[in-house]
Amino acid sequence: MNAADTAWIIVATALVLFMTLPGLALFYGGLVRARNVLSVFMQTYAIACLMSVLWLVFGYSIAFGNDGGATSVWGGLGKMFLSGVTVDSLSGTLPEVLFFAFQMTFAIITPALIVGAYVERIGFGFVLLFSGLWMLLCYAPVVHWIWGGGMMADGGIFGEIGVRDFAGGIVVHETAGLAALVIAVMLGARKHRTTPPHAPWMVMIGAAMLWVGWFGFNGGSQLAADGGAAMALTVTHISAATASLTWALWERIKYGKASLVGLVTGTIAGLASITPASGFVGPVEALVIGAIAGVLCQEAVNFVRNKAKIDDTLDVFAVHGVGGIFGTIMIAMFGQGTWTAQLGALAIVGIFTVVVTYVLVKLVSLITPLRVDEETEVNGLDLAVHGERAYDIAS
Repeated sequence: MNAADTAWIIVATALVLFMTLPGLALFYGGLVRARNVLSVFMQTYAIACLMSVLWLVFGYSIAFGNDGGATSVWGGLGKMFLSGVTVDSLSGTLPEVLFFAFQMTFAIITPALIVGAYVERIGFGFVLLFSGLWMLLCYAPVVHWIWGGGMMADGGIFGEIGVRDFAGGIVVHETAGLAALVIAVMLGARKHRTTPPHAPWMVMIGAAMLWVGWFGFNGGSQLAADGGAAMALTVTHISAATASLTWALWERIKYGKASLVGLVTGTIAGLASITPASGFVGPVEALVIGAIAGVLCQEAVNFVRNKAKIDDTLDVFAVHGVGGIFGTIMIAMFGQGTWTAQLGALAIVGIFTVVVTYVLVKLVSLITPLRVDEETEVNGLDLAVHGERAYDIAS
């Protein structure tokens, strides 16, 4: 065990949990109507709790179990409930129980990202049952394929050099983005699609927390306290800052005004785009990735909303999905991975995610309602579903 590595990953684990609680909750909560903000907090918080338990019981074993070799599709159930893992067990230079906890925070935020696609109209029971099954049957296997020594790692189906995904461009952002798009299409649009965000200040605070937490997300994925972690953290910051500026500039050119919500959404686009590449590129490449991401993801938002007419309410696919896919491609563009592995992994994981998500939505909706009734949607989920309200005056 390396004490410095261990200390850094303990901090990184806390930072990644901080991204979801309260970062993502505030970011999403500020974007919805005032009468739905508590429902967003509730969904995000409950997902964090449920994923933690499921990661202990099944998820970690499926993702990082030892069953199978370089072509395996899952890790088996040998590490259920952390079976065989003690305080002395090691994963590289880290205590394995710490590696478990670090990866658990990724398993929390990935299904929580999908919340943005279905806010203001989703059934709470559906959120929990779907998110739990999706994490186990979609997210955890993909983790195994790419990070757990499975079929897409080095020596797997793509040959000696496997897919390069440093911190989750495919594993986190592509899977969450595509799942969000599928649910948005199957769920249908909100009754009130044009209501502006009720609290842009809350969106900014949430985005700022996500930005800080992302240092643990990308810097921690080095799994060591060294120059690689420092570089990952630095390029993450450069990409986020650059994408924020290009998003705001593009907004100013197109619409005459640069908005706060736009500026901070650009931040998230830059963070998502650099995530897969953060361990493989330097500051100049990060500058390029961020500059393109701010415009690319904004145009993706416009396409999904206005051309495709899909109510992916908080732009999960356009920002996270497109950003993660773009960053994964840029790894090959900069010569840090093979085109076959990068594009092949994007295609296989993409198809797998769409199919699993579609099937799960169909199955879970047979057990618990997918969508609330019209009266509940109009009056707001906070009072109707949870018996609480955030404000005395509601928008």
